[in-house]
Amino acid sequence: MISIISEQYDELFDEIANKAYEKLSLIGNATVELIFYDEDSIHKLNYETRGIDKSTDVLSYPNLNEIKPFNEENYPIDFDIDNNSVFLGSIVICNEIAKKQAEEYGHSERREIGYLFLHGLLHLLGYDHINDDDKLVMRAKEEEILNSLGVNR
Repeated sequence: MISIISEQYDELFDEIANKAYEKLSLIGNATVELIFYDEDSIHKLNYETRGIDKSTDVLSYPNLNEIKPFNEENYPIDFDIDNNSVFLGSIVICNEIAKKQAEEYGHSERREIGYLFLHGLLHLLGYDHINDDDKLVMRAKEEEILNSLGVNR
């Protein structure tokens, strides 16, 4: 199970996290921090942490170098005994950009936020889109998970 720590709760995040957990055959408990920033704040964060001087829709900050079953044996330093889980990292989403993209792509803002959350979650789980092959794999996982929940474009 993947638990989400966020001040802006939506059951959609739990549904996406649990479906990703199932589809990716993950083992053990994990926790993700989900933060929402305005456009100026995410611009500043993107510049400070990545050296990119522009706003973006989502940023991911993975805590783990590799994904193994989430237990204390595999992650003795990152295992939270109180929550019986491993901290995967943080996802930062810009609501303002998500709203603009939803309008541009012709789907709901909720769908766009859900997609951005999943995109960030997959980054925390080791997926990337640096090259075309990796991009195809990541995109296919995103669509598979969202479509299985009825969160379509």
